[in-house]
Parts: sequence; structure tokens; C-alpha cells
Amino acid sequence: MTASHDLADKTLVIFDWDGTLMDSIGLIVESMHIAGEAHGFQTTDKAVKGIIGLSLMNGIDILYPQASDPQKLAIQQSYADYYIANSHRTPFFASIEGMLQTLQNNGKNLAVATGKKRKGLDRVLDASQSHDYFITTRCADEAGSKPDPQMLSDILTHTQQQVSDAVFIGDSIYDIQMATQLGMTSIAVNYGTASKAELAAQNPTYQVDTPQALVDLLCG
Repeated sequence: MTASHDLADKTLVIFDWDGTLMDSIGLIVESMHIAGEAHGFQTTDKAVKGIIGLSLMNGIDILYPQASDPQKLAIQQSYADYYIANSHRTPFFASIEGMLQTLQNNGKNLAVATGKKRKGLDRVLDASQSHDYFITTRCADEAGSKPDPQMLSDILTHTQQQVSDAVFIGDSIYDIQMATQLGMTSIAVNYGTASKAELAAQNPTYQVDTPQALVDLLCG
């Protein structure tokens, strides 16, 4: 698939983080199992993948509805402790960093809208030395959990861009739902959280199978 005129005209490219730019789904699933089991709760890989994209506490509410509020806070802390200790295991997907450089070199404004908390995103931006790619970033603890489109609205306001100027790229159904609520062009990537069929059911504008296919679509 080659980039269409529609994508070539976009001046603002907004990315989800986990499972879209960074290969972190495996560590997220592992961390949630470790955290839940530390406090006497169990879940499945499929269930954990189903909450990726939401804020962490929203996800814990869904996974462990029987847990008390103090237990949920304890699970959140155990998750954060394990994830941070192992976050060196989450690189960018192959070809992603070259794509970011190419887009930036071609005058595109790049941004991030993520279910991470600000503290968590800043940590991984530091670790991956990727702050300079993005002109702005928004997190779930600043603008509400996906699929609430407030993150995207805030980015548009900050960059003084219109919805028609932008494209949002993500790997979860919540990503596509968020873009759809604003009428924003969306690209679903099938290599992250949700299956190809689950994403297709959300009617994204474009859908790609691999990081390299995303590069080809955006960079031509």
C-alpha cells in the first residue's frame, strides 16, 4: 500500500505509544499477571490485552472488579514497580525510529496520545532518547482515558491544527474509537494489542499488518 494524497497532506501525525511505537505488549501482560497474583488475583493474557490503551486504573477496575479500592491501588503500585524495573526490555519496533526521523525531516509535526501516566511516558521518552521527535505529548492522567478524545483535542489546540490536518495511529480499539469520535483520519496497526478483525470492526481509515507497512504508508 502506498501513501494516499490524503495522508501526504497531513501536517500532524499523532501516535499511540505502547504496541504502536514501542514493543511493550509482552511486558505489560507479564507485569499485570505479576501484580495481580501478588495480591491474590488472576486473569488471562487475552483479558490484559483487552484493557491496553486504557488508563492503568481503568484497566485494573475491569480486570479485578472484585478487588477493594486499597487492593486496586496496591496492584497498580506492584505493576508500576515491576514494569519500571524491566522497562529496558521494551525497544521501538524495528524501522520505527527511522520513520520518525523521516517524518520529522519532511516537516511533519509529531505527537503522542497515550494511556500512560505522564510520569511513565516521560520515563520511556528519556530511556529511548526520543523527546526531540515530538512537539507535544498527552497522557491519560492529563486528559482522560481513551476513548475520550480530549487528548487529541488538546494536541490540536496546542499545535493550532485542524482535525482535517491530522492522523492518529494506534493498535487498540480504544485508539480507533477515540479518533472516530473527532472525525479524525485513523490508522490501525495489527501488530500490537488487538486482532486484525477486532480493529477492522472499528472501521479505521487505514489498516496495516507490520511496522514496515506503517512506514511505507506514512513515508511513501
